[in-house]
Amino acid sequence: MYSFEATLSFAQQEDGKDELSKFKQEFYFPQRNGKDAIYFCGNSLGLQPKTVEAAIAQELRDWQDCAVEGYWKAKNPWLFYQTSMRPVLAEIMGAKEMEISVMNTLTVNLHFMMLSFYRPTKTRYKVLMEAGAFPSDQYAVETQVRHHGFDPNTAIIEISPRPGEHLLRTEDILQIINEHNESIAVILLGGINYYTGQLYDIATITAAAHKVGAMAGFDLAHVAGNVPMELHKWNVDFAVWCSYKYLNGGPGAVGGAYVNEKHAADREYPRLGGWWGNEESTRFKMEKGFIPKAAAEGWQMSTAQVFNMVSLKASLELFKAAGIQKLKEKSVRLTNYLEFLLQQVKGINFEIITPKNCNERGAQLSLLFNEAGKEIHQQLTDAGIIVDWREPGVIRVAPTPMYNSYEDVFHFYEIIANIASKRLIK
Repeated sequence: MYSFEATLSFAQQEDGKDELSKFKQEFYFPQRNGKDAIYFCGNSLGLQPKTVEAAIAQELRDWQDCAVEGYWKAKNPWLFYQTSMRPVLAEIMGAKEMEISVMNTLTVNLHFMMLSFYRPTKTRYKVLMEAGAFPSDQYAVETQVRHHGFDPNTAIIEISPRPGEHLLRTEDILQIINEHNESIAVILLGGINYYTGQLYDIATITAAAHKVGAMAGFDLAHVAGNVPMELHKWNVDFAVWCSYKYLNGGPGAVGGAYVNEKHAADREYPRLGGWWGNEESTRFKMEKGFIPKAAAEGWQMSTAQVFNMVSLKASLELFKAAGIQKLKEKSVRLTNYLEFLLQQVKGINFEIITPKNCNERGAQLSLLFNEAGKEIHQQLTDAGIIVDWREPGVIRVAPTPMYNSYEDVFHFYEIIANIASKRLIK
C-alpha cells in the first residue's frame, strides 16, 4: 500500500528518491508561458529525446559520405538497421528476438497480419473485437471482412460493457467467446482501450481463443513502452503496435509486429511476400520464388526506413538504460498518486473510468466529465498542461514514467483544483 500526501514537499521528496528522475533531462518539452509545459500526452505522441538530432545527423553524414555503401559501411549499417532494435523491443514485449519485426506502420501491419491469420471459412468467419475500438482497427477489420466476401454486420462481433458500466468484464469476453465458439476465426482486441485506459487480460483471452480454435491478435499501440508484456509466454498469435506514443519514435514513426515463433518459423505460413522478407542468404540472387525468413521479419516488405526508424532507435537506448520493469513500477506509483490527488478535487463533476486496479491499466487515467469537459480541457491547456480530449467526454491524463515527475502530477492537481474552486465560487 502506498501512503500519499497532497503537498508539494511530498512530491519533491518522491522525486528525490526516484532513480529514474534523471531521464527527464533527456527529453525536449513544449514551451508554455516561457517554461516547460507539463506534458501528460505521451499516449498520443511521445516527446523527442535529445539524442535524436545527433542520431539523424549521423545517418545524414553516412548517406553523404558513403552513399550506397552505407548499407554496409555506415556506422549503423542500413542492411541490418531494423535488427538492432529487436533486443530491446523483445524485452519490452516479452518475446523472442525472432518474433519481432520493425516495419511499416501500425494499420499496414494489421492488414498484413489479418491477411495471414484471418482465413475464414463458411462456418468459421467471425472476428471478435471491442465495441468502440480505435477507428483504424474498426476500418481494418471491416474492410478485411468485406475483402473475403462477408458482411461486417454479421461477421464482426462487438463486445460492449454492461449497461451503466464503462469497462469490459473478462468474464463477459469469455462468455461471448464460448457462445460463438465454432464461428470465431480471430479475436482482435486493443491491449489497452484508448478511451478508457483499460488493460485487458491478454493471457486469459488468448487461452480462451485457442480453446475454441480461434487466433488471438492484439493492437498494442497503447501498450508498447507502457506496460511490460509476455507475448511469447502467453502464446499470443500476433500483435502490432506503433512507436510514436510511449516509445517516443516521432510522428508517423515506423510500426512493429510480433508473430509467435510457431508461425514465424513456418516458411509455409501464408503471407504477402516482399524482397526484404526473403531469406537473406538468397535475397541478392535476384531469383524467382519467395523464400521467407523463418522469423517475424519474413513479413517484411522493403528495406529499412532508416530516417523513419532513427528516432525510435535513439529512444530505445533510453529504454534499455531505464528498464521496462522499473518504468512500470514508477508508472504504478505515479498514476496512484494522481488518482489520490484527483480524489481531493471538489467542485467538478467527473469520474475516473480507468480501472482502479493498477494491474488493469497503464500510465493513463481517463476522466469522464458529465459537463463542461471541453471548457475544462481548454483551461488546463491555457495553464500549461498538455492533455488530450476524446469525444464524447473524456480528458486523458498520462503521466509517463520516462519523463514525468511527481511534481508534475502535483502541479496538475493544483491547477485542476484551482479551476474547480473558481467553479464553486460561481
